[in-house]
Amino acid sequence: MTNMADMSKDVLVALERDLTRDFELQKSNRLALDLTRGKPAPEQLALSDGMADVLAGDFFAADGTDTRNYGGLRGLPEARALGAELLETPVENVICHGNSSLTLMYIVTATALNKGLWGDKRRWNLTSPVKVLTPVPGFDRHFTLCQSFGIEMVNVPMTDSGPDMREANRLAAEDDSIKGIWCVPKYANPTGIIYSDECVNELARLPATAAADDFVVFWDNAYAVHDFQFPRAPLAPMATLATDAGTADQIVMFASTSKITYAGGGLGFLAASTKVLDVLEKQMRVFSICPDKVNQLRHARFLKGRLEDHMAQHAALVKPKFELVEQTLRDGLEELDIARWTSPAGGYFVSLDTRPGLAKSIEQLAGETGLALTPAGTPFPSGRDPEDRNLRIAPTFAHTEDLSVAMSVMVLCIKLATVRQQLGPSS
Repeated sequence: MTNMADMSKDVLVALERDLTRDFELQKSNRLALDLTRGKPAPEQLALSDGMADVLAGDFFAADGTDTRNYGGLRGLPEARALGAELLETPVENVICHGNSSLTLMYIVTATALNKGLWGDKRRWNLTSPVKVLTPVPGFDRHFTLCQSFGIEMVNVPMTDSGPDMREANRLAAEDDSIKGIWCVPKYANPTGIIYSDECVNELARLPATAAADDFVVFWDNAYAVHDFQFPRAPLAPMATLATDAGTADQIVMFASTSKITYAGGGLGFLAASTKVLDVLEKQMRVFSICPDKVNQLRHARFLKGRLEDHMAQHAALVKPKFELVEQTLRDGLEELDIARWTSPAGGYFVSLDTRPGLAKSIEQLAGETGLALTPAGTPFPSGRDPEDRNLRIAPTFAHTEDLSVAMSVMVLCIKLATVRQQLGPSS
């Protein structure tokens, strides 16, 4: 099959007819397929079922703490050590609290906005409006969080090595109402890229050159250990680089075990400088007596010394699904040259770009067959993709057989939407 751009009108008309026939057949199959969310599959969750027995009635932590009782707002030392391993930072700079890094992001954002993170007069709400930089395509939860606080988002394009740092530096240096930047540095959601060493270095220095003296880098390392091959791909150490740059007080890092153990019953981690942790702990004491230390203890015991082996088991389940996505897209679309997609070596998503103006149409066509896709535009603030071309694929939760069918249907919808666009309204 040749490049679709080189096809004659007669060939396009015939192709549209054949694709429409196949599409109608798929509609008649009454599918019920879902590629909308990056959730662990049941088989992945089962890898952690051994946690149910790991305590064996022993609820005492290594330092003698009775985990069933109150106390220890920053978390157990052994649980904090797990967070330190994920974030590559000293254990004394880590808080382990709750089951969600998103909750911790909310707490940090609210504190930065209303109280300040440093125990001085700086706080974001002294400026109006408050803005943050949002690399796009990016993580929709970050956008939703900003919207909930009325924070304006300023888009920065993603490149193959991370956010466009020339643009990020320019924007931050020119506007003191820009207070931070969101980052998913390893296997970024949704592109799956890893930030380059140069990019991480520039991000570590960014608070020093930003116009705002309360600029914060939000370092959401959600997929720090979610590689498909081992040993793991390296990521430049943000904590070390920030210390070297003198910006450690303006870097806040996040991680969780949500896609390591149980999505709804994991651990959330936050890492920052001592000054920032002291401020955050003071805020957290208002609404929390202590975290669930029993859950922390069972995680720490279950994963101690075997985190990489555990993630290799995840990779054995997840990698074949990503390979299936890659093969189906390549077989169905590569020669037509009508789409581009990422081929990540880890993480939870594949980002696909169609021709401009087609993503919403493809989502609608897929929905007519019974295939639910993540809404077009989701990786952009307010769901507004200016080119209407990006689609996020989440392969992990579906059974392999269902994923194969879903990807074939998606390829069909991409082809059909593209050929109809090329033929024009009269088709």
